[in-house]
Amino acid sequence: MVVDDSKTMRRLQTNMLVSIGFANVTEAEDGNVALKELEANTDIELILLDWNMPNLGGLETLKKIKAMPETKHIPVIMVTSEAEKTKVLVAVQAGVAGYVVKPFGEGALEKQVKTVLGIQ
Repeated sequence: MVVDDSKTMRRLQTNMLVSIGFANVTEAEDGNVALKELEANTDIELILLDWNMPNLGGLETLKKIKAMPETKHIPVIMVTSEAEKTKVLVAVQAGVAGYVVKPFGEGALEKQVKTVLGIQ
């Protein structure tokens, strides 16, 4: 699942996931939509999550995902423009599996996804 308020970023990340073998990638424009999708779809294997979004932001969404028994096992990679070390630490403490800062170079996000999922 790709959660980002930018349609362009959602499309970019979705295309990358499809290129490495994910057949069905769900997109959500904010945390509220993502949580509803997680309730309806139990097949989600990975979440790419933006930090700054309207309605329900990334950190709050991450905390809710990690608090629910049905979803706490899903690895979450924060994909954000927030590069401050304190924010990275907060995300790690909240349970994020990886962190990629936008704008990212070609291959950086794919590398992080493969690392988190243990894919060669």
